[in-house]
Amino acid sequence: MVAEEAGVSTATASRILSGARAGSPETAARVRTAARDLGYTGNSIARALRRRTTGNVGMVVPSIGNPFFTSLVEEVEHHLAGMGLNLFLCDARNDPELEAERLTSLTRGNVDGILISPVDSERSRAALEATAATVPVVQLDRFVRGSDGDRVILDDDHAIRLVVEHLADVGATTAAFVTSTAGSSSAHLRLAGVQRWGLQYGVSIAPDHVLDGEFTLLWGARAADRLLATGPLPDAVICSDDLLAVGMVMRLAQQGVHAPTDVLVSGFDDIDLASLTVPSITTLRQPRERMAAEAVRLLAARTADPSRAGSTVSLQGVLVARASTARRHDAAPAGPS
Repeated sequence: MVAEEAGVSTATASRILSGARAGSPETAARVRTAARDLGYTGNSIARALRRRTTGNVGMVVPSIGNPFFTSLVEEVEHHLAGMGLNLFLCDARNDPELEAERLTSLTRGNVDGILISPVDSERSRAALEATAATVPVVQLDRFVRGSDGDRVILDDDHAIRLVVEHLADVGATTAAFVTSTAGSSSAHLRLAGVQRWGLQYGVSIAPDHVLDGEFTLLWGARAADRLLATGPLPDAVICSDDLLAVGMVMRLAQQGVHAPTDVLVSGFDDIDLASLTVPSITTLRQPRERMAAEAVRLLAARTADPSRAGSTVSLQGVLVARASTARRHDAAPAGPS
């Protein structure tokens, strides 16, 4: 937020706000002005997170192999580094039991707080609650259902509405949805959203066109095979992450079916690969920098006052329209029916 307002990187803004030298006096003045206007004080966050002893913050993600989580970790690390804090990263490998082991390890005096994107919205609960009783915890991107702690999430309903509205605007009336709902709170919300907004915008999704597997390139390719084997393709394929969309586009092309000429394809997250694939993939960009900044802010607030009520910060994404949905049409812009 401050970095964007001042026109500098997150790391530069964090270093300036933490009192370190970074950039010219003009840059520092611009960052401090932006911080003042936004009511942000980086020094107070850094001090709060140093009230314990280690100067370390832990982070646990479902899979570091997923480019979205890699980029989210990068944003968090830059933010903490600018405050003179260290990040200890753990990969749960999509396994709730391994996730619990990683959390236990981090709480043995290694860190002063933990950021976590839970592997499973149900099975991660016990380990998350036990950890939160020991150190401050903030859930990031994903969350455990029914938990009352701090969390920073994407407004998935708003995000899916943007995607469905865009596809309706470029002429789609039927769609498939490719996802992985196993344990993922965000995937469940996106599935509910695509069904809801599909009805509102006149984009029908048949039950057998909801293809549920894994967040991998391979599942995107296998989902393409299933669609090709079961009859006429829908007008569009909505993928709930970019790896799925890339796998989908590549396998379709191998079979002589091309986006956007034969089918529209959209993704989710805006990983770097989405802009480099041919065709480039229309996607929903998550505000990763803001998510990281808000998560660190909530972690500091929890450190300063462990008894405070939990807070939820819900942020909105931005649709990035690219070649994979660039179908020309004569239809009027779509609106809710």
